[in-house]
Amino acid sequence: MTSKPKEFNELRLEGVGRKFGGQDALQDLDLTIRAGEFIALLGPSGCGKSTALNCLAGLLPLTAGSIWQDETRVDTLPPERRGFGMVFQNYALFPHMSVRKNISFGLEMRRLPKAEVARRTEEAVRLVQLEEHARKLPGQLSGGQQQRVAIARAVVLEPSLVLMDEPLSNLDAKLRLEMRTEIRRLHQSLGLTTVYVTHDQEEALSMADRLVVLRNGKVQQIGAPEELHTTPANWHVADFMGFRNLLSMQVVEASAGRVVVEGAGRRLTATPVADVAVGDTVVVGVRPEDVVVASGGVAENELHADVEVVEYQGRELAVEARTREGFRLHIRTGHRLAPGDSRTFTVDPARLLVFAQGDEPLPEATTLVSSDADASALVDSRSPS
Repeated sequence: MTSKPKEFNELRLEGVGRKFGGQDALQDLDLTIRAGEFIALLGPSGCGKSTALNCLAGLLPLTAGSIWQDETRVDTLPPERRGFGMVFQNYALFPHMSVRKNISFGLEMRRLPKAEVARRTEEAVRLVQLEEHARKLPGQLSGGQQQRVAIARAVVLEPSLVLMDEPLSNLDAKLRLEMRTEIRRLHQSLGLTTVYVTHDQEEALSMADRLVVLRNGKVQQIGAPEELHTTPANWHVADFMGFRNLLSMQVVEASAGRVVVEGAGRRLTATPVADVAVGDTVVVGVRPEDVVVASGGVAENELHADVEVVEYQGRELAVEARTREGFRLHIRTGHRLAPGDSRTFTVDPARLLVFAQGDEPLPEATTLVSSDADASALVDSRSPS
């Protein structure tokens, strides 16, 4: 489109909160979004991400805090006066209107001149590459095409901010990949400021400039994709960002930048993310791709395990193996492994991260008991009961 969205410098959420029936769905959300940024709100179901988006859109009133666009407070304005565009999960298209009419509807409601409506509508149709489908009804389109219409309808209004609520969750895997690229292309070409809600960490990592990870209505971490991917702030973020191997162990040695942890007679050298001391019970985590097949010789952090499940995933295998201490190990590897294989795996201490456990124990993990305990008594709560 030839014109750019309305300009502003930053959008600030200051102490934003929302209660439902006395229960906090969102608490103390502080976030500054720079103009042109792509922000992803990420987290499991019920974490507060859609609540945050609906508060931004004006579909839910705040019960605490405020929202500012530069020096203008916008949380007191009705949705239609905020100038934001919204893309919903279910597209929310008018089924009796053509693609072109769906896109032009908002412009017509603003009583813009007919020539302006026509020009901007045609630009939006071309932008989402639906020229051949402009006369069709939504029911005659594929899911991906309907989502393009919903996006065009939002951006044709030249909004200062575009809000997207899990817009790809109803699409198949191939379409999701295509639409991820399409949304990012539109974001960059139009200079849009975008807030995008998703529960898919891969989707968020590939699209966003910054991620906001939420849990139980509270922000756990805000940062660039690489930062959250490599150095999660706590084990809750690590769990959500793909650290499938999480173990509760005890610190036996601690020095600058290195920690030795122990459980069930197994000692591992790791890297602390938080301040920990000797005697602390901690959560130790590593990504499946950072568990590697030993190449020979004695290596640090050796884990001997029997392969139980192998899933083919193209160039890599997703492998589940069980160690001699009794806990399950998740591995991604290019090595050809088969069920029944016994192998030695290693983990680089720099990739094995130590998190403070906090007040909440791991809900689904093996706890490695003390060295004098019977290893056969270990129970892996990740396995089916």
